[in-house]
Parts: sequence; structure tokens; C-alpha cells
Amino acid sequence: MHAADDIRGWLIDLDGTLICGGRAMPGAGAFLDACAGRFVVVSNDAEHTPAELASRLRRMGLDVPASRIVLAGTVALDEIATRRPGARVLVLASDALVRHARDCGLVPVRTRPDIVFLGRDRRFSHARLALAANAVRAGAELVVANPDLVHPGPDDAVVPETGALLAALLACTGPVSYRLVGKPEPTLFAAGLALLDLPKRMVAMLGDNPRTDGEGARRFGLRYVEVAGGVFPQGYVETTCPREEGVIALPA
Repeated sequence: MHAADDIRGWLIDLDGTLICGGRAMPGAGAFLDACAGRFVVVSNDAEHTPAELASRLRRMGLDVPASRIVLAGTVALDEIATRRPGARVLVLASDALVRHARDCGLVPVRTRPDIVFLGRDRRFSHARLALAANAVRAGAELVVANPDLVHPGPDDAVVPETGALLAALLACTGPVSYRLVGKPEPTLFAAGLALLDLPKRMVAMLGDNPRTDGEGARRFGLRYVEVAGGVFPQGYVETTCPREEGVIALPA
């Protein structure tokens, strides 16, 4: 990609781009500083709330306000609450997302759910799989936070993601329709762009995964900048005009 001095804002991926294995990636802090506040973190995270993640990022030395974080898990639950207020939901995800579901007016249940919500569930088990599979077979709507199979962990390890759990669920239910919220679908891109309040032509997506970040950006009409290994080349954080203008140059 050639130098683009018309970029005024960024949508930025999280795992593998800003952080990996509980640590900030080299250059991440400098890049955020160069963005001068004109960025939104747009992540397929299906475990945390924006407030939780903002706190975690601060401990890693990255200043990202919760108001600038868009996450697949919370966005999916917000969307369910809008479409089906008061729905009974089997939430296969973290305790934080169970609490978020309640805060949205949804009713977390284990039996006779209207909706099965699938996020990154660290407690996923044979019993929880059976609950979800039989609920979907009985007619419950299936909403999936993201399609990711894994995300990068420390020392080249992989961290199982929502898509891996979805594969297990579909192995039990057979082919069923489901609502997918995270990248590469447009929902998170649209939410991030709304927070930036900029036209698409002035915004780029920064990420490490061409199948989610890149393909989603292409479908949504945004430019995509890939950061290999999450290490930001120096050229990405050099501004081409006064800092308060928030214009960031891409290397030619």
C-alpha cells in the first residue's frame, strides 16, 4: 500500500495486533499516541466487556478508553436485547458477559432458552455442549460472537476461540442457520466507524488477520493495513502534518 496522507482515523484489531499473550506488541503504544485519539479498537473478543478490557490494556501500558472499544461479545448481546427484549438466553461465555446480558435486560437460563449465545467459553464442556446442541435442535436461535478458530498466544501457542466451539456445536446439530456478529461481518466495522464519525475514505483498518480484518474491511469498503506479527514499522507512526490534525502516513 502506498503512502496515504488522507487517513484521519483507524479501526484497530486487538489480539495479534495491539497485544499478544497479555503483553503489548512492540510499537503499539507509539502507534496509538500517533493516532492522537482518532482510533477505535474493533475486536472479535467474546469474553470481556469494554471496561474490563480498558483496565487490562492500561496495565499493559496502553491508554484506550472503554468508549473507544467495540467488542463482538457485548455488541452481540446488545443486538439480541434490541431485537428480542427480555429473551431467555443460554449464554456460553464468561461471567462478565452473563452479567452484561442481565444488564441488557436479557434473562440468562440453562433450560428452554429462546436463544443460544456462543462466545469464548473457557468452561466449555460435554455438559454445556449438550445443553446448547439440544436447545438449538429444539428451535432456539443461535447467535455466534465470531468465527475465529484461534488467536495468537505467547510463545507461538494458540488460544482456542469461539469458532472452534461452534465447530463442535455444529457437529452435534448438523447444518443450522445462525447469526454471526464479529469480523468479517459488517456489524463491528459499522459500530467503529460511527464512533470515529468519519467517511470511509478517511479510515483504514489495521490488523493481522487477512481473513477477518482484511476481508471484513474489503467488504465494508475500507482500506486494510496488515501488521505482520504485531510489530509496527517505524513508518506507520510518522505524522505528515501537525499532530493535532491526526494524519498518519503509511510507508510507500
